[in-house]
Amino acid sequence: MRSYLILGMSILFLIHYFIETQWLQYSLVIVALLAFFGSVTKADRFPRIVGLIMMGVGVITEWSKGTGGDGISDGIILILPLLCLLTLVPLLAIPLRLSGFFESISLLLQYLLHQPKKLYTGITGTLFILSPVLNLGSIKIIHEFLEDLKFPSAMTAKGYIMGFSTAIMWSPYFASVSLVLHYLDVSFNEYILFGISLGLLSLIVGNILFAFWIKRHPLALGDPQTGQMDKKIRKQLLKLILLVLILLAACLGIESITHWSMMVIVCFMSIIVPLVYGIITSDWKRMLPLLVDYRDRTVPMMNNEIMLFMSAGMLAFAMKGTTVMNGVSSILMSIANLSFFLFAVTILLFVLVVSYIGIHQIASVGVLAMQLNPVELGISNVALALILLLSWSISTALSPFSGLNLMVSKLAGVSGMKEGLRVNGQHVIIFSVISIVIISFVK
Repeated sequence: MRSYLILGMSILFLIHYFIETQWLQYSLVIVALLAFFGSVTKADRFPRIVGLIMMGVGVITEWSKGTGGDGISDGIILILPLLCLLTLVPLLAIPLRLSGFFESISLLLQYLLHQPKKLYTGITGTLFILSPVLNLGSIKIIHEFLEDLKFPSAMTAKGYIMGFSTAIMWSPYFASVSLVLHYLDVSFNEYILFGISLGLLSLIVGNILFAFWIKRHPLALGDPQTGQMDKKIRKQLLKLILLVLILLAACLGIESITHWSMMVIVCFMSIIVPLVYGIITSDWKRMLPLLVDYRDRTVPMMNNEIMLFMSAGMLAFAMKGTTVMNGVSSILMSIANLSFFLFAVTILLFVLVVSYIGIHQIASVGVLAMQLNPVELGISNVALALILLLSWSISTALSPFSGLNLMVSKLAGVSGMKEGLRVNGQHVIIFSVISIVIISFVK
């Protein structure tokens, strides 16, 4: 039943985007709240408690502002694009799985198995390509190929977290990029080159640091593989890269023509791509079990995300314009007038500290994106977007409460606190300093 509620909420949102009627909005809010409270008993303990607290504080704050039910309704509607994105994007994994791309990735990693530096590049590079489309599912796929190899936990944590966190800064299929660009009214066309450049920079810095790390921690995996990799594997990998580029180009093209929200475009792409794949290949017999699995297992397992995303979005919307956030804005404006570098560092630390409390970046970054005025700060919308997304990426990599760290801590067998600060702290500091310097030229 919850699966149909969540899917129904997503479809209703897409309809509401084009047909804005009062009764449809109220229906959408009711379905969204039913999905939220339906996830309460199924969510893990921590997301459930934090989600209920954030939702409660958000509702009380919005009510105290005098907006009542309309304000609460607007707050929920504002975060629904992200929930729709979260729900529908996993559909893209179906054609990727059926096309044999995952098997090619497995063979690539096996080929690089006895070359630690190249293997690390293969892991992080694969995550750079897959994460924008498959989200955390990309880590699960990579780990299935590597879990029996007994790599050092530090290497696993470094590779997974660094490779995944790059997508947070540039992928339109991620909630981070869609949310920040939406709130700051920045088109994806205008942002993509800057965002993907920072993602590649993170990849380069991480691989350079790993080259130094492996010298201090030699990893004996046997003799290097001889001979060239099978042409069929290389061809499949090139097809995968081409497919990701086509998906990005399609999103850019549709946005420039229609001027629709990128979140809406990505939602439609997530539905259309599997549908087109099914029509072209007529492989419905193999697709049907995966679609049933998506409905019966993937969607119902989104309890934690629904609790955290909806409640954090409600809290961010409610905090906008409050005395507290007006005070924060004034302080940040004063800092920006003194030094752009200091301003950027302050944003990074603010988002990181809040994430360490357990509050999702949707709340902290969301409220900053809604509250801060780039003109008053003396910077461009793109520069502010880059700072906020850099903050989101870094806090995701370091916070022990982020979904990324919680997953990797289980897979790598290290605590979220250790894998965040000790394992990835050096990479985060170096990458942050270089990024802020680069962004200062964009402002």
